[in-house]
Amino acid sequence: MTLLIAITGGSGSGKTTLAEALVAAMRPGAAVLLSEDDWYVDAAALPGFDPAAFDFDHLDARDHALMTAQLAELKAGRAVEAPVYSMETHGREAFTRRVEPAEAIVVEGVHVLSTPELAALYDVKVFVDTPADIRFIRRLLRDQIERKRTADSVVSQYLKTVRPGHERFTEPARAAADFVVADSTAAVRLVDSEAVLRLAAPLMVHPLIRPLLAEPAAP
Repeated sequence: MTLLIAITGGSGSGKTTLAEALVAAMRPGAAVLLSEDDWYVDAAALPGFDPAAFDFDHLDARDHALMTAQLAELKAGRAVEAPVYSMETHGREAFTRRVEPAEAIVVEGVHVLSTPELAALYDVKVFVDTPADIRFIRRLLRDQIERKRTADSVVSQYLKTVRPGHERFTEPARAAADFVVADSTAAVRLVDSEAVLRLAAPLMVHPLIRPLLAEPAAP
Protein backbone atom coordinates (compact mmCIF):
# COMPACT_ATOMS: atom_id res chain seq x y z
CA MET A 1 0.00 0.00 0.00
CA THR A 2 1.28 3.47 -0.88
CA LEU A 3 1.82 5.96 1.94
CA LEU A 4 0.44 9.43 1.13
CA ILE A 5 2.12 12.38 2.85
CA ALA A 6 0.72 15.92 2.62
CA ILE A 7 2.87 18.99 3.32
CA THR A 8 1.04 22.30 3.31
CA GLY A 9 1.50 25.87 4.47
CA GLY A 10 1.28 29.36 3.04
CA SER A 11 3.04 30.53 -0.10
CA GLY A 12 6.71 30.96 0.84
CA SER A 13 6.42 28.88 4.01
CA GLY A 14 9.15 26.43 2.97
CA LYS A 15 6.82 23.50 2.30
CA THR A 16 8.41 22.68 -1.06
CA THR A 17 11.91 22.76 0.43
CA LEU A 18 10.76 20.50 3.26
CA ALA A 19 9.04 18.09 0.85
CA GLU A 20 12.16 17.89 -1.33
CA ALA A 21 14.34 17.24 1.73
CA LEU A 22 12.05 14.45 2.89
CA VAL A 23 12.08 12.71 -0.49
CA ALA A 24 15.88 13.09 -0.70
CA ALA A 25 16.25 11.44 2.71
CA MET A 26 14.33 8.35 1.62
CA ARG A 27 15.78 5.31 -0.08
CA PRO A 28 16.34 5.80 -3.84
CA GLY A 29 13.07 5.18 -5.66
CA ALA A 30 11.05 4.90 -2.46
CA ALA A 31 9.18 8.19 -2.89
CA VAL A 32 7.67 10.42 -5.56
CA LEU A 33 7.16 14.16 -5.07
CA LEU A 34 4.03 15.78 -6.50
CA SER A 35 3.11 19.47 -6.59
CA GLU A 36 -0.49 20.58 -6.23
CA ASP A 37 0.26 23.27 -8.82
CA ASP A 38 -0.05 20.69 -11.60
CA TRP A 39 -3.72 20.34 -10.68
CA TYR A 40 -4.58 23.97 -11.35
CA VAL A 41 -7.62 24.20 -13.57
CA ASP A 42 -6.82 24.80 -17.24
CA ALA A 43 -7.31 28.53 -16.75
CA ALA A 44 -6.03 29.56 -20.18
CA ALA A 45 -8.89 27.60 -21.75
CA LEU A 46 -11.56 29.48 -19.80
CA PRO A 47 -13.63 32.02 -21.81
CA GLY A 48 -12.36 35.55 -21.28
CA PHE A 49 -9.44 34.41 -19.11
CA ASP A 50 -7.35 37.33 -17.81
CA PRO A 51 -4.30 36.28 -15.76
CA ALA A 52 -4.18 39.69 -14.09
CA ALA A 53 -7.73 39.28 -12.76
CA PHE A 54 -7.90 35.52 -12.17
CA ASP A 55 -7.78 34.44 -8.52
CA PHE A 56 -5.15 31.69 -8.44
CA ASP A 57 -5.38 31.56 -4.63
CA HIS A 58 -9.04 30.52 -4.47
CA LEU A 59 -9.88 26.88 -3.97
CA ASP A 60 -11.87 26.97 -7.22
CA ALA A 61 -8.59 27.47 -9.09
CA ARG A 62 -7.70 23.85 -8.26
CA ASP A 63 -9.02 20.72 -9.92
CA HIS A 64 -9.32 18.82 -6.67
CA ALA A 65 -11.84 16.36 -8.11
CA LEU A 66 -9.21 15.06 -10.55
CA MET A 67 -6.45 15.30 -7.96
CA THR A 68 -8.47 13.31 -5.42
CA ALA A 69 -9.29 10.64 -7.98
CA GLN A 70 -5.69 10.31 -9.12
CA LEU A 71 -4.20 10.20 -5.62
CA ALA A 72 -6.74 7.52 -4.72
CA GLU A 73 -5.54 5.52 -7.73
CA LEU A 74 -1.90 5.89 -6.67
CA LYS A 75 -2.74 4.88 -3.12
CA ALA A 76 -4.38 1.75 -4.51
CA GLY A 77 -1.20 0.93 -6.43
CA ARG A 78 -2.24 2.05 -9.90
CA ALA A 79 -0.34 4.47 -12.15
CA VAL A 80 -1.95 7.70 -13.35
CA GLU A 81 -1.46 10.25 -16.13
CA ALA A 82 -1.13 13.44 -14.12
CA PRO A 83 -1.62 16.84 -15.75
CA VAL A 84 1.33 19.17 -16.27
CA TYR A 85 0.63 22.87 -15.71
CA SER A 86 2.54 25.74 -17.31
CA MET A 87 3.11 28.82 -15.16
CA GLU A 88 3.93 30.75 -18.33
CA THR A 89 0.71 30.03 -20.27
CA HIS A 90 -1.52 29.42 -17.21
CA GLY A 91 -2.80 26.29 -18.92
CA ARG A 92 -2.21 22.58 -19.06
CA GLU A 93 0.41 21.18 -21.37
CA ALA A 94 -0.70 18.90 -24.19
CA PHE A 95 1.30 16.08 -22.60
CA THR A 96 0.83 14.40 -19.22
CA ARG A 97 3.23 12.97 -16.65
CA ARG A 98 2.95 9.28 -15.93
CA VAL A 99 3.24 8.72 -12.20
CA GLU A 100 3.90 5.21 -11.00
CA PRO A 101 2.92 4.17 -7.49
CA ALA A 102 5.78 4.11 -4.99
CA GLU A 103 6.18 3.27 -1.33
CA ALA A 104 5.45 6.92 -0.56
CA ILE A 105 3.87 9.81 -2.44
CA VAL A 106 4.75 13.24 -1.00
CA VAL A 107 2.29 15.96 -2.04
CA GLU A 108 3.00 19.63 -1.38
CA GLY A 109 0.76 22.64 -1.95
CA VAL A 110 -1.17 25.45 -0.28
CA HIS A 111 -4.55 23.72 -0.60
CA VAL A 112 -3.70 20.04 -0.19
CA LEU A 113 -5.59 19.86 3.13
CA SER A 114 -8.32 22.35 2.25
CA THR A 115 -10.77 19.89 0.67
CA PRO A 116 -12.18 17.24 3.05
CA GLU A 117 -12.22 14.47 0.43
CA LEU A 118 -8.60 15.16 -0.45
CA ALA A 119 -7.43 15.54 3.14
CA ALA A 120 -9.01 12.20 4.04
CA LEU A 121 -6.68 10.34 1.68
CA TYR A 122 -3.42 11.23 3.44
CA ASP A 123 -1.74 9.02 6.01
CA VAL A 124 0.53 11.80 7.31
CA LYS A 125 -0.51 15.46 7.25
CA VAL A 126 1.95 18.28 7.95
CA PHE A 127 1.42 22.05 8.24
CA VAL A 128 4.48 24.31 7.92
CA ASP A 129 3.98 27.36 10.11
CA THR A 130 6.11 30.31 9.00
CA PRO A 131 5.65 33.98 10.02
CA ALA A 132 3.66 35.98 7.46
CA ASP A 133 6.41 38.56 6.92
CA ILE A 134 8.98 35.86 6.07
CA ARG A 135 6.52 34.18 3.70
CA PHE A 136 5.84 37.47 1.93
CA ILE A 137 9.51 38.40 1.55
CA ARG A 138 10.33 34.96 0.15
CA ARG A 139 7.48 35.24 -2.35
CA LEU A 140 8.50 38.77 -3.33
CA LEU A 141 12.08 37.70 -4.04
CA ARG A 142 11.09 34.47 -5.80
CA ASP A 143 8.57 36.05 -8.15
CA GLN A 144 10.95 38.84 -9.14
CA ILE A 145 13.93 36.55 -9.68
CA GLU A 146 12.34 33.39 -11.06
CA ARG A 147 9.20 34.74 -12.74
CA LYS A 148 10.51 38.15 -13.81
CA ARG A 149 7.63 40.02 -12.18
CA THR A 150 7.69 43.57 -10.87
CA ALA A 151 7.59 44.25 -7.15
CA ASP A 152 4.35 46.23 -7.58
CA SER A 153 2.59 43.30 -9.27
CA VAL A 154 3.71 40.87 -6.55
CA VAL A 155 2.54 43.20 -3.77
CA SER A 156 -0.79 43.83 -5.52
CA GLN A 157 -1.50 40.11 -5.96
CA TYR A 158 -0.48 39.38 -2.38
CA LEU A 159 -2.92 41.93 -1.00
CA LYS A 160 -5.78 41.08 -3.38
CA THR A 161 -5.71 37.29 -3.41
CA VAL A 162 -2.73 35.62 -1.69
CA ARG A 163 -3.33 36.88 1.85
CA PRO A 164 -7.14 36.51 1.70
CA GLY A 165 -6.75 33.03 0.19
CA HIS A 166 -4.33 32.02 2.93
CA GLU A 167 -6.66 33.24 5.66
CA ARG A 168 -9.73 31.60 4.09
CA PHE A 169 -8.36 28.25 2.86
CA THR A 170 -4.80 27.48 3.99
CA GLU A 171 -4.64 28.60 7.61
CA PRO A 172 -7.85 26.73 8.61
CA ALA A 173 -6.29 23.52 7.22
CA ARG A 174 -3.87 23.59 10.14
CA ALA A 175 -6.66 21.89 12.13
CA ALA A 176 -6.53 18.89 9.79
CA ALA A 177 -2.75 18.41 10.20
CA ASP A 178 -1.31 15.64 12.34
CA PHE A 179 1.40 17.99 13.51
CA VAL A 180 2.74 21.48 12.83
CA VAL A 181 6.35 22.19 11.86
CA ALA A 182 7.51 25.67 12.85
CA ASP A 183 9.89 27.35 10.41
CA SER A 184 11.54 29.95 12.62
CA THR A 185 14.75 30.16 10.59
CA ALA A 186 13.93 33.61 9.19
CA ALA A 187 15.98 32.65 6.11
CA VAL A 188 14.49 34.70 3.31
CA ARG A 189 16.80 33.88 0.40
CA LEU A 190 18.10 30.40 1.11
CA VAL A 191 17.29 27.71 3.63
CA ASP A 192 20.60 26.12 4.61
CA SER A 193 20.94 22.37 4.99
CA GLU A 194 21.09 22.46 8.79
CA ALA A 195 17.87 24.48 8.92
CA VAL A 196 16.14 22.03 6.59
CA LEU A 197 17.24 19.12 8.76
CA ARG A 198 15.79 20.84 11.81
CA LEU A 199 12.51 21.37 9.98
CA ALA A 200 12.42 17.75 8.81
CA ALA A 201 13.31 16.24 12.18
CA PRO A 202 9.69 15.59 13.31
CA LEU A 203 9.04 13.77 10.03
CA MET A 204 12.17 11.63 10.21
CA VAL A 205 11.04 9.94 13.42
CA HIS A 206 7.43 9.40 12.39
CA PRO A 207 6.68 5.64 12.65
CA LEU A 208 5.28 5.48 9.11
CA ILE A 209 8.20 7.39 7.58
CA ARG A 210 11.22 6.02 9.47
CA PRO A 211 11.25 2.66 7.62
CA LEU A 212 11.50 4.50 4.26
CA LEU A 213 14.59 6.52 5.15
CA ALA A 214 17.94 5.74 3.60
CA GLU A 215 19.42 5.94 7.08
CA PRO A 216 16.62 5.50 9.62
CA ALA A 217 16.68 8.08 12.39
CA ALA A 218 17.59 6.93 15.86
CA PRO A 219 14.55 6.38 18.11
